Amino acid sequence: MAAVSSLQGIEVKIISTKPIDGQKTGTSGLRKKTNIFMGEHYLANWVQSLFDSLGNEVKGKALGLGGDGRYFNKEAVQTILKLAAGAGVKKVYVGMNAIMATPAMSALIRGRKLYGGLIMSASHNPGGPKEDWGIKFNYSSGEPAPERITDAIYGYTTKISELKMADIPETDLSKIGTHSYGDFEVEVIDPVEDYLALLEEVFDFGMLRKFITRPDFSLTFDALHAVTGAYAGPILVDKLGASASAVRNGVPLEDFGGGHPDPNLTYAHELVELQWSDKATDFGAASDGDGDRNMILGNAFFITPSDSVAIIAANAQEAIPYFKTGLKGVARSMPTSEALDRVAEKEGLKCFEVPTGWKFFGNLMDAGLCSVCGEESFGTGADHVREKDGLWAVLAWLSILAYRNKDIAVGEKKVTVEDIAMEHWAKYGRNFFSRFDYEGVESDAANSMVEHLRAVQADSKPGTKFGDYELKTADEFSYTDPVDGSVASKQGLRFIFTDGSRIIFRLSGTGSSGATVRLYIEQYSADSSKHSQDAQAALAEIIKIALDISQLAKFTGREKPTVIT
Repeated sequence: MAAVSSLQGIEVKIISTKPIDGQKTGTSGLRKKTNIFMGEHYLANWVQSLFDSLGNEVKGKALGLGGDGRYFNKEAVQTILKLAAGAGVKKVYVGMNAIMATPAMSALIRGRKLYGGLIMSASHNPGGPKEDWGIKFNYSSGEPAPERITDAIYGYTTKISELKMADIPETDLSKIGTHSYGDFEVEVIDPVEDYLALLEEVFDFGMLRKFITRPDFSLTFDALHAVTGAYAGPILVDKLGASASAVRNGVPLEDFGGGHPDPNLTYAHELVELQWSDKATDFGAASDGDGDRNMILGNAFFITPSDSVAIIAANAQEAIPYFKTGLKGVARSMPTSEALDRVAEKEGLKCFEVPTGWKFFGNLMDAGLCSVCGEESFGTGADHVREKDGLWAVLAWLSILAYRNKDIAVGEKKVTVEDIAMEHWAKYGRNFFSRFDYEGVESDAANSMVEHLRAVQADSKPGTKFGDYELKTADEFSYTDPVDGSVASKQGLRFIFTDGSRIIFRLSGTGSSGATVRLYIEQYSADSSKHSQDAQAALAEIIKIALDISQLAKFTGREKPTVIT
């Protein structure tokens, strides 16, 4: 029988448990198959380990809680609330129906000065009983938990022996309202309200509404049956005047409608097919499972995430009131193309190159060094929150379009997404860029390929020729954080050529099983006559060199990537 203690006027049951292997917590939390999390004590062990790692710091404090709408979230909330009460947490704000987009959680934490928040999501991974589930903790600035916390969580998972579960009833998540259990309080809130209020401080909603309601402008936003479906209606339709039909797949579903909620050219195929048809709208966008990623399209025109952050940075001061005094600096992840660097150089801005992971941007933002940042993996954001923010990026692009068209009368030729990109490339040059993803690769095979690449680098000196490309340097990226001095090593293998072209290989840990091999290819051109060229055609030679260098097909057995971006 479980032992019983008392805390905050609530009975707390002490339940015996034992460590479960494999609960290593990364920057993006813990991700596994849903049925693993549903196993006895699996979720509870991790959450209890989180609270044990936080210790007395979390007692008497308030937390946020919500997720991306995927299967098992509502049941998980009830377990988390009982453990939070058992840990001495004073109050938990829960999104209605367990909904809370990742950037909205960051906004909630920052706006209400919460101790932190728990986000139930496996991001862009599929959801459902046989698919993925995940959970992560965001800290007091709204940023993903730093390594000192994630390392501590993992340490506690290896020695956990008991769960402290408050004996409280299940909370009704279907209605806004406050529930008190002794001195512990749960407030079910509108998941959109705080986030929308922040966006209204960032953007000129009057300018946006005037543009979006023009009779000669059309837009499509595909929520992919994920969490931004809960936000798109209130923001794009109710607040900014878009037609209800502009939002597609807008109802969050526990299995994302059987789709893969990753906003890229492969998985957001309905939107892509629309934008390359005779029914294309002027502007198309999609977001991912938990609302932190985005894809931007024009009429038969794709904006790479690398170009997107560069174009936003180049136009932010004019088009977005939040940046009217200028940008503090910009930053990109190492695999992201150097398009942002070119903007920074021409505009006199400091540009930081960081490892993949939003926490590195968060440090720069907290130190006042960065205003706009992005990752080539469809993540774009700014210092209004400490997470990448899909809807923010959509509104940033709509703001640029609105600003550029503010003096153009209805019926006259508008400035389009493609126009903005072409003008940008004419000024800064174009960094042709592509990413090949090989998902679910057997881990040993992926690691063998990496060891092979390290050997190739060791034998490759500056001046070595790879086809027509001359090597400038070959290394394994490491980063010393300018704010806290921490060092991140082994962040990706780089081959950098004298003309500025780059080939990068990296293993990603965002999946729930196996390894994802990511290959990044980049080539710069200042020749505007070549800027309309298809990226895959422009990069064909260097892609072949990358595949030859890595012997990827030999090591992985994969002749083609799962996804090409």
